[in-house]
Amino acid sequence: MRGAPLLVGLLLAGAIAGCGGNRYSYARTYQPYGDEGPFLERAVELSYQDVRRFPDRHSEALIAWWGTVSAIDELNAATGEARLTLQYRTYRERHLCQDERDHTCRVTVSQRTIGPFQVLMTVRPEDLVDGTERLWTGSLLKVYGRVTDAGTEESGPTLTVEHYRHFPHGTFVTTAAAGSMRQ
Repeated sequence: MRGAPLLVGLLLAGAIAGCGGNRYSYARTYQPYGDEGPFLERAVELSYQDVRRFPDRHSEALIAWWGTVSAIDELNAATGEARLTLQYRTYRERHLCQDERDHTCRVTVSQRTIGPFQVLMTVRPEDLVDGTERLWTGSLLKVYGRVTDAGTEESGPTLTVEHYRHFPHGTFVTTAAAGSMRQ
């Protein structure tokens, strides 16, 4: 019976770990949240340049891209249907943290943007509510979508989004924070 508390603890830890991360992935590495897991498993990480050069080659692929919202071009508040312009950012595998505790870590993307891209998506109702957690310019999105248009130099490619994860202001950082945060 001496091993029973240890076994119960291990099972509980495993159950918690199997549930995925918290809403904003406050951890040293990225943790899926909610129903994101299957999208994360199927998605391919193609570079912005690959998609710009050969959009037709990647039209069937489910692409996972990170981007900050630079414009809300169209938004139907009743249905959530939207066209957004995002600035592509590269993701940093190891998140920056204030100290050694996981809850001080923030999803980290590049300070510099690579280029624009458009997304066609349905915004979830909780991301449309006024307040600090709404989807707005400057929000970070991880989108899972398919290339539907090559776009232009000014617009970049267009993705039709099947799933997204929203990180409002204050829930993520760019590599510019490396001076005040640590790995």
